[in-house]
Amino acid sequence: MRLNPFAGAYLADPAQVWRRFLDAPDRVHHDEDLGLWLITRHADVRRALSDTQTFGNALTLAPVYDVCPAALEIIMGIDAPPTTAAADPPVHPRTRRALRATFANTPERVERRYGPIVRRRVDELVSRLAAASGRHVDLVPEFTTELPLLVLLDILGVPDRDIGRVRAWADGQIALIWGRPDPAEQVRLARGLLEFWRYCQELVRVRLDAGGHGEDHVGRLLAYRDGDDEILTVAEVASIVFNLLVAGHETTAGLLAHALDQALSEPDRWRAIVAEPHRIPAFLAETLRFAPAIDGWLRVTNRPVTLSGVTIPAGARCLLLIGAANRDPAVFADPHRFDPDRPDVGDHLSFGHGAHFCIGAALARLEAATALTRLAAALPGLRLAPGHGRAYQPNVAFRAHRTLPVIVDPAASPGVPTVPRAERPAA
Repeated sequence: MRLNPFAGAYLADPAQVWRRFLDAPDRVHHDEDLGLWLITRHADVRRALSDTQTFGNALTLAPVYDVCPAALEIIMGIDAPPTTAAADPPVHPRTRRALRATFANTPERVERRYGPIVRRRVDELVSRLAAASGRHVDLVPEFTTELPLLVLLDILGVPDRDIGRVRAWADGQIALIWGRPDPAEQVRLARGLLEFWRYCQELVRVRLDAGGHGEDHVGRLLAYRDGDDEILTVAEVASIVFNLLVAGHETTAGLLAHALDQALSEPDRWRAIVAEPHRIPAFLAETLRFAPAIDGWLRVTNRPVTLSGVTIPAGARCLLLIGAANRDPAVFADPHRFDPDRPDVGDHLSFGHGAHFCIGAALARLEAATALTRLAAALPGLRLAPGHGRAYQPNVAFRAHRTLPVIVDPAASPGVPTVPRAERPAA
C-alpha cells in the first residue's frame, strides 16, 4: 500500500486513507516511494512512541526526501545539538529534566505561571475580531496561528516585533523537513533555517551578556544551567529555544484550527459550546483524537522489531500514523464519529506517549479552552464563510489548515442563549 501525503486523497481527507490502512489485513506497510515503514495500529504506534530502546529519534528532524547538495551544505552549518524531539538517551533524559524544572507542565503550574499571559493575548485577539463585525476573516493568520505564537514569545521573552520572522522561519522548517519542496525552495528554506538558528543563539547570548537572569523561560533555563555545561551547555539552551519556537506554537495552532473547524462546520456544535461552555474541555479532547495537529511522526529503528507480525529491519525510518491510531476500532468505539461524550477519548496519542510526551500539553489545553470560551461568549454568531472547503499544507507530520474563513457576527443565532458575563466560567 502507498501513501501520498503531498496531494490527492490524503491531503484532502486523511481519514479515508487511515480507514483503508486500518481495514487492511497487514497493518504495517513499507512505502517504497516514501522510503518509510507506515505504522497504523494504536498498540503498535503506542509501543513505538514509548520504546526508546528500539525506536530512536536521531532522524526525527531529518528531511523525508533527498536534499539537494546546495541546501544540504547550508543545513550542515546548523550546529544545533539534539535536545528534545531528536534526542535519545542519555541526552534526552537530561534535557527533559531541564524542561520539567523550568517550563510549567501541569495544569496548576500552567495556570499560575501562564494563565494571565494566555487570557491577555486571547482577549486582545478576540477584541480585534469583534471589531471586524460583519466582515469575512481568515482565522488561520488572524487567530489560530497568532495566538499561540504570541503566548510563546511572551513566555520566552521574545519581542512582539519578531513575530513575523519567527512565524516564517517555523513554517519554513516544517516545510523543509516534512514537506517536499523543489531544489530552489530547499535552498531558500535552508537559508531561513540557518537564520533561525543564529537568531536563537543571539537571543541566548544577549541574555548571558546581561547576566543570564530573568523570569522568562530563557532566563529560567540559564538559571537552571548555573554555568555548568554538565547540566546544560549554552548551545543546548539555544537548541531548546530553537525547538520550542516551532513545536511550542505550531501544534497548538493546529489544535485551535481543528477545534474551530469541527465546531463551526456543524452549527449545532457551536451552539452547544455557546450555551454550555463547561463542555469545552471534552470537545477539545475529542478534537485531539479525531483531528490531531500532528497526524504522523518519525522514528528510526535501532534494532529489528516485529509489529503485528511484520518484522522491520534495523536502521529503518518509520512514520507513526497517529491519526490512524486514534481511529483504531480495537480501541475506540465507532472511531470515525466525532463524539465529545465518548468515554474512551483519553486513549488518544495526539500528545505522544512515554518519555517524549508533549511537555506543553497542559499549556495547549489552556490556550485552546480559553480561546473557545472567550470566542463563544463574544461572538456567538460566528460562522464559516459559505463555500468553505478544507485545505491543508502538504506535509507528512503537521496537519495544518491553509485557511479557515469565517463571517464575524457577534449576534447569537436564534434560540441560542448568551451566557451573562458573571456566569461565564473562568478559562
